[in-house]
Amino acid sequence: MKNQKNYCLRLLTLAVCVLFSGLIFAQIDRSVQPKPGPSPKITLEKPQTFELKNGITVLVVENHKLPRLSISMRIDNGPIYEGDKSGVSSLLSAMLGNGTTSISKDDFNDEIDFLGASLGFGAQSGFASSLSKYQNRIIELMADAAINPLLTLDEFEKEKERALEGLKGDENSVDAAASRVGSALSYGKDSAYGEFVSEESLKNINLEDVIDFYNSYFKPNNAYIVIVGDVNYKSIKKLIKKKFGNWEASKTLEKTTPTAKANVPKTEINFIDMPNAVQSNISLTSNVKLSMSDDDYHAVLIANKILGGGFNSYLNMNLREENGYTYGARSGIGASRYKVSRFTASTAVRNMVTDSAVVETIKEINKIRDTFVDEEKLKNAKAKYVGDFVLALERPSTVAGYALDVIYNNLPDTFYENYLEKINAVSIEDVKRVANTYFNVDNARIIIVGKGSDIVTNLEKTGIPIKYFDKYANPTEKPEFSKPIPEGINATSIMVSYIEAIGGKDAVDGVKTLLFSAEMTIEGAPFKPTAIRKSMAPNKSSTEIIVPGMGTMMKEKFDGESGYSEQGGMKNPMSKEDIDDKSSEKVLFPELHYTLDDIELISLSDIDGKEVYKIKVNGSEESFRYYEANSGLLVRVEESQEAQGQSMTSITVHSDYREVNGILIPFSQKVTVGPQILLFDAKEVLINSGVTDEDFK
Repeated sequence: MKNQKNYCLRLLTLAVCVLFSGLIFAQIDRSVQPKPGPSPKITLEKPQTFELKNGITVLVVENHKLPRLSISMRIDNGPIYEGDKSGVSSLLSAMLGNGTTSISKDDFNDEIDFLGASLGFGAQSGFASSLSKYQNRIIELMADAAINPLLTLDEFEKEKERALEGLKGDENSVDAAASRVGSALSYGKDSAYGEFVSEESLKNINLEDVIDFYNSYFKPNNAYIVIVGDVNYKSIKKLIKKKFGNWEASKTLEKTTPTAKANVPKTEINFIDMPNAVQSNISLTSNVKLSMSDDDYHAVLIANKILGGGFNSYLNMNLREENGYTYGARSGIGASRYKVSRFTASTAVRNMVTDSAVVETIKEINKIRDTFVDEEKLKNAKAKYVGDFVLALERPSTVAGYALDVIYNNLPDTFYENYLEKINAVSIEDVKRVANTYFNVDNARIIIVGKGSDIVTNLEKTGIPIKYFDKYANPTEKPEFSKPIPEGINATSIMVSYIEAIGGKDAVDGVKTLLFSAEMTIEGAPFKPTAIRKSMAPNKSSTEIIVPGMGTMMKEKFDGESGYSEQGGMKNPMSKEDIDDKSSEKVLFPELHYTLDDIELISLSDIDGKEVYKIKVNGSEESFRYYEANSGLLVRVEESQEAQGQSMTSITVHSDYREVNGILIPFSQKVTVGPQILLFDAKEVLINSGVTDEDFK
């Protein structure tokens, strides 16, 4: 089956009542493009400010357009290195805002819901919003939760267990590994910016550690509270003093100033082997020294927008649109008051084009460094940036963030008022200059997390030196991607072993129909459809997806000679190509039918700690099946197909084999297609019953 997978334009209509229309039309030269109007004039409300005796600085911005208010709190302690108890701040963050010493967790959360408000905390921050008529109560609840948190052993153990489960869930996540290793290698694991939470560090933490962290760092000394919305300054000042004024300050803690780690002497690939990887995660990165107060700041923003900050960027147009390697390619650069940050150019691509994506990424970075950007592209980048900036001003949180930016980064009061003027002043010369200063390709790390057995050989051909690391940024030797295949093992013997493992040839031959009904989990979806797949030898198939309360949303049927797909009430007959594919497909245990010409043994390697044989199915550019060496069971299927001009790889992981009528059937299947993950948990599996010819019509 072939995989089938807005930019919104705003239209401004100006109606003019014209008495002498002929004269006016004659004055318009339609061959000349209209000149752009002046940049929008940015006027930000000046915060009214006061301080409490305990150290809190409060900024109030009155905005009476809507009857709402938002409250943002930040505690400026600077970066904190947690060391062998890394994760203590995350646990505190999870526990704060769930009740106080005088209000139970349930009562607290129920009242927030009743008010239609929101309230949450980080380890050094807090946020609340509500209708302005509830301002007294929401501020009272926020203050109570900040000053008198309910830090109980029961909640601590729940959050710690949840954090440990989260780590287990991320164990095989390529994205999690890429993020963890990227920071650790760039900044160092022994730094606040480079450390990461591990099972070991979480198990080192007890409730007393969380309470100590709270008592040391969650204090008003360096706190800022920004209130934006439908409030009266005098009234809110009185209320804040009353609710937050009794919060006791602690002794002033000495802030640690992070330092930048030196970039590598010469560009290198840092490779992390994850045999379960569906695709390769690529991140070219180098440390930079950039702050918002630097003269280059606005030019860097525009240069990054052109390189990889939007859909029409150099990177995305090359890797996605021109070559079809990926769903998207991006770049980003951080600005820190400590001048400790990173430039990154990142993407995720299918295995076979990993080396090409690396070469093309470097090519596009060199392009913006070596050549002047087209004036039209520069103009479009500015227009997009201006539009996003103006739209962001509609959010109260943006105004609050800007107010704190000015303080945190020691910026002039007019920084944001002059923002668009400086954006529009960026020239093509500025773009090239800052690209050469901040977009480093000569001393960069190219961090790649992927399936080494498929991609390292081609990566070596790039000529870029490769260093190997594990998922926790520890240096390792080059992994053994392919092990010696034992004597007497070949593709045919592996097929025989599989058939024997699931029940034997006689039993498998006796299977004529199969019904597989499963609960389907779609990542991010609020519902769980039911997927019903029916198969009849040799090639009849039926698939239906049923959504609770909505009925059948999708179906596909093939009766051996013709078929169709139906979605949203629209029925589409199968193309001749699809019919040919379906006609040749063996829907039940294709291993019974493979000949020597159909399959080829590629390798013996490890996936998720188990030795597996990789079998290539001939006749297809990329179709592989993996069989566990010990049990003989099929554990993984990889297939690449073309869709919308791009090649997509689907990975199906089979597990939880159970016996049905003497045959072992995988009751759990995890299907990954690009960024989409589908989980199938079988609720009913029937062999030789529940399926008739009518099911395929």
